[in-house]
Order: sequence, then C-alpha cells, then structure tokens
Amino acid sequence: MAEDSQIPKKVLVVCTGNTCRSPMAAGWLMQKLAGKGWTAESAGVAAWGGTPASPAALAVMREIGIDLSAHRSRKLTRKLADEATFILAMTDGHRREIARHFPETAGKIHLVHGFGLEEERDVLDPIGLPEDVYRHVRDELIQALGDFLLFLADRGELNR
Repeated sequence: MAEDSQIPKKVLVVCTGNTCRSPMAAGWLMQKLAGKGWTAESAGVAAWGGTPASPAALAVMREIGIDLSAHRSRKLTRKLADEATFILAMTDGHRREIARHFPETAGKIHLVHGFGLEEERDVLDPIGLPEDVYRHVRDELIQALGDFLLFLADRGELNR
C-alpha cells in the first residue's frame, strides 16, 4: 500500500486532435500540480500520433511561461483512459465519445467546465483561428482548471 501512495494520480485532458486545447490544459496543470502527488497528460479522440502543438498554442502558452515544444499528439487509448484518475473532456461530444469507447471509465469523465459554479459548457476549438482566440481559450482553460484544482483541494487530494 505504501508504494501505491508514491504513484502520482493522473489527470488526462482530452480534445479532438491533441494539438491545441488538451496540450495547453495539460501543460498548465503539470505546472500547478508539480509536487502535489498528481500528474497531467493529454490525448485526442481523433489525433494523429506525433504532431507537435500548434504554433499558436506554443506562442500563447510561452507567454505565461509554459513550454509545449516537446509535445507530440497521441490518440486516446484504453491504457491512457484506464490509468487516469480523472478524464477531463473539452466538449460533451468528447465526453460521449470516450464513454462509448471505454464505458468502464464513464464515472471518471468530466467536462473541463464541470467543477465551477457555472453551468457545464464546451471549450471552443481554436484550430486555425488567430492567436487572440487561442489566448481567450487559454484563459478560459486556466479559469476552469483552477476550479478543478479547488475541487481537488476541497477533497483533500493535493499533497502539500
């Protein structure tokens, strides 16, 4: 049992292609969860393996000190879904797709916008849009993921 407590819990953030929203979210979460007994990863329901984060995602995350240059996209797999403590989906469509392929994980799938006081909603896909849209999505993700971190803290799940 003591060994299990040393294994970090995992948040898996999922979008479509794993080049914009989910890498931005996972990058931010990794920074905030460092040393707290958690890790964050990302994947896409329709990702091509090995694609770097989009240039705009790289740029807007660099503005807040997060380097996504090592990111390479990957498709959501059963192993990734099974290993996750929480799966955070960008849209209700993603949530349904994950549950359809991996029904045993349904209880741990949530929308990114599922932890605050606001009503659940999708996160816009910025692919191909100007950097200011990516910046808006980044800031939206930070707000929603901040609510997720508060949720974890309230449950006593963040190591100090």
